[in-house]
Amino acid sequence: MPPTIEMTTTWERTCRVDDLEPGWGEVALLGTRQVAIVRLADEEVYAVDHHDPHTGAPVMARGIVGSRGDRPTIASPLHKEVYDLGTGECFSDGSLALRTYRTRVVGGMIEVELDG
Repeated sequence: MPPTIEMTTTWERTCRVDDLEPGWGEVALLGTRQVAIVRLADEEVYAVDHHDPHTGAPVMARGIVGSRGDRPTIASPLHKEVYDLGTGECFSDGSLALRTYRTRVVGGMIEVELDG
């Protein structure tokens, strides 16, 4: 029987919710990861990889925040591919996906879940 590999997760504090302007992204350096944090409302915060899946450039925090129906989105500022902020699905190219991270707000602070 193969050994069991246990994955651990940790919640990393990034910043206060009030430090972010609604509808805009900012970059947080969490260990060696660059994560784009996007606040839509007081308790609605998303975190995605800061690197554009199409080009690898670190630009997603400067993407265009919007929606497709009731799904919040971010569009790459380079080639305008549109990604679902919750799932990372790319609406314009099914071969691309944006890594997403779970978030929570604790005591007014945004925390991002990272796998170890």
